[in-house]
Amino acid sequence: MTAVVDAPFGLQEAKFAVPPARPGTVAKAEVVARLCRSHSPLTTVLAPAGYGKTTLLARWAQVDPRPFAWVAFDAHDDDALVFLRCIAMALHRIQPLPHQVFDALSEPGGTTLTSRVPQVGSALANVARPLVLALDDLHAVASTSCLDVLAALVEYVPDGSRIAVASREAPALPLGRWRAQGSLDEISVGDLRLDEDEAGQLLAAANVDLDAGEISALVDRTEGWPAGLYLAALSLRAGAPTSTDAASFAGDDRFVSDYFRQELLSRLPAAEARFLQRSSVLDRMCGSLCDSVLQTKRSARVLEGLEGTNCFVVPLDRRGEWYRYHHLFGELLRDELGRSETPGMVRALNGRAMAWCIAHDEQEAAVLYGQAAGETDTVAGLVEALALPLYYDGRMETLEEWLGWFDEEQLARYPALAVCGAWLRMLTGRHTAAERWLALAEGATTTVPLSDGSASIEPWVANLRACMMRDGVEAALADGDLALKRFAAESAWRPAALVVRGTAHALLGAEQRATDDLVAAAATGREFGSADVVFVAEAQLALLALKRGSWAAAGERAGVAAALVEETGLRDYSTSAIVHVTAARVALHEGRRDDARAALARAHRLRPLLDEGVPWLTIQVGLELTRAHLALADPGAARTVLDETERVISLRPSMGLLVEEARELRERVEASVGPSGAWAMSLTAAEIRLLPYLATHLTFPEIAGRLFISRNTAKTEAISIYRKLGASSRSEAIERAVEVGLLESSIYPPRATFTLDG
Repeated sequence: MTAVVDAPFGLQEAKFAVPPARPGTVAKAEVVARLCRSHSPLTTVLAPAGYGKTTLLARWAQVDPRPFAWVAFDAHDDDALVFLRCIAMALHRIQPLPHQVFDALSEPGGTTLTSRVPQVGSALANVARPLVLALDDLHAVASTSCLDVLAALVEYVPDGSRIAVASREAPALPLGRWRAQGSLDEISVGDLRLDEDEAGQLLAAANVDLDAGEISALVDRTEGWPAGLYLAALSLRAGAPTSTDAASFAGDDRFVSDYFRQELLSRLPAAEARFLQRSSVLDRMCGSLCDSVLQTKRSARVLEGLEGTNCFVVPLDRRGEWYRYHHLFGELLRDELGRSETPGMVRALNGRAMAWCIAHDEQEAAVLYGQAAGETDTVAGLVEALALPLYYDGRMETLEEWLGWFDEEQLARYPALAVCGAWLRMLTGRHTAAERWLALAEGATTTVPLSDGSASIEPWVANLRACMMRDGVEAALADGDLALKRFAAESAWRPAALVVRGTAHALLGAEQRATDDLVAAAATGREFGSADVVFVAEAQLALLALKRGSWAAAGERAGVAAALVEETGLRDYSTSAIVHVTAARVALHEGRRDDARAALARAHRLRPLLDEGVPWLTIQVGLELTRAHLALADPGAARTVLDETERVISLRPSMGLLVEEARELRERVEASVGPSGAWAMSLTAAEIRLLPYLATHLTFPEIAGRLFISRNTAKTEAISIYRKLGASSRSEAIERAVEVGLLESSIYPPRATFTLDG
């Protein structure tokens, strides 16, 4: 029996319920029996809309003794982290997952493919009894990142279990490889078409009486398309004058919309047709929402009646409160809405939906309806207010998509969004894009109220400029002063501004001023719940203590920072790199070499996220890594890291005391000799960026595509990784990377196979 559990992460419980059998659906018993007999780890059900894909999976779930973990995807799930959360929740309903799985999915840091998939995959591989993971409407989540997650999970499917996907089109998965391996069972349009007996069952269930000849003609005309047959049945039931109209139905989808409008909607009561059309703008519906959007009353009763009289409306809960339209019919209704109403009316309907969602604290839904309504000012304000929550939730893809709605002209009108986009790119190693977004914000003004209460965008831009330090430390200090003077007292940006200004003071040798700002940053960061600001401030205070030789104070500060990183799950965010290297320095001083190496490995994994976009952080991390590797007698690693750090200094030369520190370390590195056993840590940032992908199903051309590099570059970097890790194959490289801490221990699935030329 399926367990009923609360859905975390704000997911709708209805997404995980196997749909009940609807009256009038056809069982397709032979296909269901074939599915029950199959032993392939993956089943695909691929067909256009209206072929009964969901019905087939639901019928299969009724007769198969294995429990079904069900997910019905929609466009809101097209984010790799959300996608994986949905799958984990579905599995959790069948067998409670270890808390480590939900911890990994709740923590904002890390990459979904290489740090979270292994957690969910291991849970799937270790289910107590075989199950079927049914993923319905996969076409709604067509992003490469989501499909990469699915392809990786397929490798974890244990014997007796299966993943089944239903989609309108073939997903970009390695289907050819799995087909050749005998790991794929495929259901297509030919399997789902209705024959004359099945069409007769469907028509009889719809109370439509046709003789055998008429049924045969209708099947020929619709080519056995279940949705076409159902539309014809509804048309006849609604008052088509003769049965010959049934035979005139054209199943080609070019004619479906016209048929739907002329033969079905035109026969419905005008009020009912209008309700159907206008409410089709809604992803999901309840009585209150429909009343507000359609400016009517008693919508709850109308929805209940529709659910009982046709298959347009699908219930989403057991209380009869929330519904959605069947996907195909929802699309037809929206198409008809566009034909019959002015664009202004459609925008007005979406605008009312947005207003209802705002009033009912459904902010993310409000963003989507507002975008459809063209309510750009409101959407800009909502996205700005949600940017940090999405960032801290790890939903970078969703945030990127929303910011991508605004062109350069609009970003100049909404500079807060440009600043948010610049911060996101700056902290994820994309300095060129960050500078472009900063340029859009500079000199702009905004008429949209800022979420932090500041009177203008000026302190936002100044704070960002200070952090990017494009013009050196002294300019950053001036920008920091300006930001702190102009930010509203309640601005959540104030702690970050204090950290940057404190760091600038430290780089200019003003230790007391630096300490004052950093202590204030830690305190205010705690007040605002800005954990990343707090641990960066504590790490900077630890580094100041190290320079004074106050190791006890440094150890205390570093311990606080490290504990906060672990507590918040931000260990894989770029800003936590400074915490890892500080912890390593303290551990080395205390003789805890294993702890130091573990902390250094965590810092190395973040190097691909660090570049000249945040030069002070990148250089500090690089110098501390260099010092630590010199202390460990790892000159190869020290030299590689220092080379990359000096490149950043050449691009940002006005970095205060850091420049002289780099010169001194260069002399020490050149004078150092030591064993060559630490080659793993001499991987370049580019090689570390590629390394996790070696532990996936992806081939080298596919890896190159993900990283936007050439295939030759991917191969060259992989060969260099093999050499530095002392490996002769992809699998050996993965094992060695796990040993030294550059990859997580559960990174690759037990069934995965890798080849040298993958």
